[in-house]
Amino acid sequence: MDRLFELKNILDLPGISFSDAFIQRSGSRHAIFDNGKFEEVSATQTEGVGVRIVVGDRTYFTHSTGATSLEAGLCISEGIRRAGISTNFKPLRKGPPLVPLPEVSIDAPFARIRELGADIRKESSMVKQVSFGWSSGAAEIAVLGTESPVCRASSFSTRFSASVVIEKDGSLFSGREVSAFRLPPESFLGITDIGDVAFEALRRALVMVEAKPCPAGIMPVVLAGEAGGTMIHEACGHSLEADIIMKDYSTFRNSMGKLVASPIVSLMDDPTIPGLFGSYAFDGEGTVSRGTLLIKDGVLQSFLTDIQSSIQGGFLRTGNGRRSSYRVPPMPRMSNTFIMKGEVDPGSIVSGVREGLLVKKMGGGEVNPTSGDFVFHVTEGYLIKNGKISWPVKNAILTGNGPQVLMDIEAVGNDIHFEAGMCGKSGQDIPVTDGQPTLLIREIIVGGSDTGHENY
Repeated sequence: MDRLFELKNILDLPGISFSDAFIQRSGSRHAIFDNGKFEEVSATQTEGVGVRIVVGDRTYFTHSTGATSLEAGLCISEGIRRAGISTNFKPLRKGPPLVPLPEVSIDAPFARIRELGADIRKESSMVKQVSFGWSSGAAEIAVLGTESPVCRASSFSTRFSASVVIEKDGSLFSGREVSAFRLPPESFLGITDIGDVAFEALRRALVMVEAKPCPAGIMPVVLAGEAGGTMIHEACGHSLEADIIMKDYSTFRNSMGKLVASPIVSLMDDPTIPGLFGSYAFDGEGTVSRGTLLIKDGVLQSFLTDIQSSIQGGFLRTGNGRRSSYRVPPMPRMSNTFIMKGEVDPGSIVSGVREGLLVKKMGGGEVNPTSGDFVFHVTEGYLIKNGKISWPVKNAILTGNGPQVLMDIEAVGNDIHFEAGMCGKSGQDIPVTDGQPTLLIREIIVGGSDTGHENY
């Protein structure tokens, strides 16, 4: 720790706005199982230093491999040179690594994964392909800078995914399920039955065999808690990140303190929840994590900020300056983002809909952050007829506008479900969690292949 404090003092340079160094040593293990055998088993190790020096509105970023005092000092020296700052700084001696190399405690549960592959195939003769993915990782991180204390932490992550493809009458149907937590493998397996994950993927594929073409039109939509908050994350969450606001790309610009959602909606971003995939003790700049209430009773309260956007935009610093590794500078990013649960029983939400669509699982889509317009695919959905869940549908697409959807939420369930995933932005993929209770949206344009409503 003494060397970390020594490096922090070096970063306090004349004429700068602020500076920081991010030191990382991490390891990960991966296994891919496909059609009865492991196609890939690999391990990776990463270590390096990233140094950022900010002068006014200009950022100078340098990174290098290695995590000793010498390598960190050389990286700082190069950053100083690029920033054009005059200093008498001399690189430090090499010494030991500044943080230890973590160990991933156990390999993938190979035997259990093989067993699951066989069990899935026994369950249905229609199974065409079974694929599983396992990854586990551990990281030792240190962050030091002029705007934060010296921070050090260990972090872990484990992820298991299952994909099943079935064939019937020459047509292919697929199902997928993922479970991921910020936990070491043994703790992950203590709370996650990977068999449940695998059989959920099979169930979803089998549902699609019986699915009928989805009617197209404008209709009420119930987003089940299991839908996982994907729409809120993509259609609304990114537009609340301060760099998007400052570039004037967001639909929420100039909306602070205004009603931007239904008064029954409150939206939270909270990286402090233990174990969730988007959780962390401090962000990529050394700011201690905290929960941020973004929307309270429909009123916009805050944006998500890193140090630079907080200073330049005059926003509250929220501790959302995240980065995927030492090779890149941080930027404002979501962590665990979710609509807070309400007071309505989910069953009564469905029973109150005469005709509409129940979305149990969201797929991929596209969002325009400037306008908020979106298109999302539904991977598991059901028609609602006279307040009851009817048959499953296929080829359903939701088209709408994120801010308008927030305003059109008419009921918020007393349940809540979290869904882990990877979020991409500007080439950086980071772990996040999206969450929501059951939601009733007044109306959304639903695209489907049954334009004549003959099955309605």
